[in-house]
Parts: sequence; structure tokens; C-alpha cells
Amino acid sequence: QVQLVESGGGLVQAGGSLRLSCAVSGRTFSRYAMGWFRQAPGKERAFVAAWRGGSTYYADSVKGRFTISRDNGKNTVYLQMNSLKFEDTAVYYCAATAAAAVERTALYNYWGRGTQVTVSS
Repeated sequence: QVQLVESGGGLVQAGGSLRLSCAVSGRTFSRYAMGWFRQAPGKERAFVAAWRGGSTYYADSVKGRFTISRDNGKNTVYLQMNSLKFEDTAVYYCAATAAAAVERTALYNYWGRGTQVTVSS
């Protein structure tokens, strides 16, 4: 079993920055690809970013603004979010998968409870 706990969300003005953290416990952290997803009110959960095998993947809407990273020594994955926009407002979820298709929500086995990010315009 893998447990994930997100932190770092909050209220920020447009153009500002936040760094989300996801602490992972349980099975060997390094075995899994890690992803960040978000869900805005009334919308489906959507892929944001993922890290797998040293490669990173991003949704087009966040490329150049968000950066995913992981620290295997601390069993933690991060999402640095810069130049935030109102449309980035959502609950952000951390997730883990053993699958290769890291953009597919349905292939993630483990999920955190989410952290709210609110961007004021």
C-alpha cells in the first residue's frame, strides 16, 4: 500500500507562485511514476504533470510554468507552479502509478486527498 499526502496549497494572486509537496509512504517510492492532477468545480480530473524514469511530462496548459520534481531520499514529489492564472484554480492531487501511460488518470493506483489552490484575478 502507498499513502500520499499533499500540502502547500493556498490562496495566491494571479502571477504568483506556489510549491506543492506530496509526501509518500508505504512501498518503495522509486518504483512508481508520480503524477499531479487537478480538478476544478464542475470539471473532470485532469492531468497536470508527471515524472517517470527521469523524464517529465506536462499538460500543454502548464508547460513553461509548472515544474515537477522528486526527491527519492525524502520520498517526496513537488510541483512548482509559477505565473499562476485564475484558471489554475482547482484541487490538486498527487498520485502514483506503475503504468507507462502517465497521462491517463485511470491508470493511477494511489491518490492523495488533494490540496486546494485558489488563484485570485
